[in-house]
Amino acid sequence: MSAVVYVLIYLAAINVLTFFLYGIDKWKAKRSKWRISEATLVWMAVVGGSIGALMGMKAWHHKTQHAKFKYGIPFILLTQIALVVWYLWRFHLSLYVNN
Repeated sequence: MSAVVYVLIYLAAINVLTFFLYGIDKWKAKRSKWRISEATLVWMAVVGGSIGALMGMKAWHHKTQHAKFKYGIPFILLTQIALVVWYLWRFHLSLYVNN
C-alpha cells in the first residue's frame, strides 16, 4: 500500500475514535462519572481527529458552549487544511509548474 492509503486509514480511524470519545464523555457527564479530560479531547483533534471532534460536538451537543472547543476545534481544522494545501502546493504541484 502507498503512504497515501496509510494516511487515509489513519485519518479515518482517528476521526471515528475522536467522534466516539466525545459521545462517551457526554454520556459520562450526564451520569456524573469520571470524565475524559478536555486536554485529551483537544489533543485528539490536533493529531488528526478535528473532523470527528466537530461531528461529535454537533451529534452529541457536547462542548459546544466552551470557547476552547467552539473556536479552537474549527481553528485546528482550518490550520490542518492550510498545511495540507501548502504541502501539496509546495511539494507536489510545484513539480508540474517548474517543468
